Amino acid sequence: MVELKESAQIQGVAVAELQVFGDQRGRFAETFRKEWFPQRSWERMQVNRSESQAGVLRGLHYHRHQVDYWHCVSGRIRVGLCDLRPSSPTQGRSQLIELGQEALHGLYIPCGVAHGFAALSEVVLFYVVDNYYDGADELGVAWNDPALGLDWKLGALPVLSARDQRNPLLKDIPPDQLPR
Repeated sequence: MVELKESAQIQGVAVAELQVFGDQRGRFAETFRKEWFPQRSWERMQVNRSESQAGVLRGLHYHRHQVDYWHCVSGRIRVGLCDLRPSSPTQGRSQLIELGQEALHGLYIPCGVAHGFAALSEVVLFYVVDNYYDGADELGVAWNDPALGLDWKLGALPVLSARDQRNPLLKDIPPDQLPR
């Protein structure tokens, strides 16, 4: 049985501590079950795979109509989260969480929480979303916005996509583009 540990910093974010079974052949873990997150319907579920080289930073992204559930298959990442939801008691709070292949965890990220990751090694990340891709719901905020208070603890500037390089500061995002 999986144990869900809700974040003390951001309401709704949860780490799933997966049950691992191992023997001389290797190990096995169930990584996702929609029943773990009954607050979402998962009717339009999509599963994605992301591969990144060490030094890459993806994000920060946020969605108004989609949740993410991440599982790091290989390598190690540092996840940055910031609650952008105006009605949340944890609005404006940020958090860093490390995920990797050593300790098998899943990370549930609700709508309105900005998220991204820095690849600390070569990485393969699987993520489940509860809605099909919709470019109109793929929004971003600058990964290094001082207002977010995320100290990524990176030794060098990360490699960013052209899109992520254009992500605006939080103060420059039009109100109609923020979570409701």
